[in-house]
Amino acid sequence: MTDAESEGVRLQKVLANAGVASRRVAEQFIVEGRVRVNGKVVTELGSRIDPEKDLVDVDGTAIQLDQSKRYVMLNKPRGIVSSMKDERGRPDLRQFTTDWEERLYNVGRLDAETSGLLVLTNDGDLAHVLAHPSFGVTKVYIAKVEGRVTAQTIAKLTRGIDLEDGPIAADKARLLTSSADGGGSLVELTLHSGRNRIVRRMLDGVGHPVVDLVRRQFGPLNLGTLPAGRARELTKVERGALLTLARQATSQSDDHPHSAGSDQETQ
Repeated sequence: MTDAESEGVRLQKVLANAGVASRRVAEQFIVEGRVRVNGKVVTELGSRIDPEKDLVDVDGTAIQLDQSKRYVMLNKPRGIVSSMKDERGRPDLRQFTTDWEERLYNVGRLDAETSGLLVLTNDGDLAHVLAHPSFGVTKVYIAKVEGRVTAQTIAKLTRGIDLEDGPIAADKARLLTSSADGGGSLVELTLHSGRNRIVRRMLDGVGHPVVDLVRRQFGPLNLGTLPAGRARELTKVERGALLTLARQATSQSDDHPHSAGSDQETQ
């Protein structure tokens, strides 16, 4: 055993402290080969790790070891700027963070007139991965648009259209409702692009300006029934899914340079 291992914390204790399972059940997980440390399966019960540096997963799902990190889902209402302090004095996100002592920051942005799922966290590394366009985290939007959207228009959105800053195609597009009496249509778009106001510009580009836009999903997270203007901490399952996504993206792009301004995504 190395000095580092002897100074660490027993793996089963770390798992128990993280709320994964009791220490006895955690020992069983280790023996069964279900636990990995820094990507390698560990089956020795005497194994020790550094919870501040080592990455642990169970059955392929990342485990949050740093209990100082907070992960919050907000259903951002319309009329709120995606900033913790708006220089122009407009309503911002601070009003939704009063329940947490930690200083939270938004992951990416939604424009003031777009509502829906926004992640707030004090985990800078995770925020970088989730917000940076190069990591391709998918988002699902539901847009109420003007006019009657046809199946041909939906096909065009997935096939791709040309915008002033280059071509763009939705990963998926689905027509939810289409009113024959001019009441507008509801369209669901799935995208991984982080380009500015891309959903609105795409729908403008096919002749259906957006009336109302909501982000329903962000990566593995779903807005569910969370009311507008409400925030809640992510569940253990949601945190695991989010951390797993971030670690997988990081491992695939270890040589990706950090880029200033990577959180400029707005819709």
